[in-house]
Amino acid sequence: METNLVLEGVKFMGLGMGAVFLFLAVMIFFIGVMSKTINKFFPEVRPIEGSSSKNTQNNNQQQKVVAAITAAIKHHRES
Repeated sequence: METNLVLEGVKFMGLGMGAVFLFLAVMIFFIGVMSKTINKFFPEVRPIEGSSSKNTQNNNQQQKVVAAITAAIKHHRES
């Protein structure tokens, strides 16, 4: 009773790789279904074009952050 170990190894490799491929294909399918379901029931809220007050506040906040970072760098370089 002689067994070809190389052939057995190739069989197990094919079985293992097939199982991993099947698992990944099923996972990708269910992730796509989940994504579509979430987007259907919870759509992304887009900002209204005319809401300039929020944009102004956000821009003002960003300017304050940039000023604080610039001051910190300047203070660090002086000392």
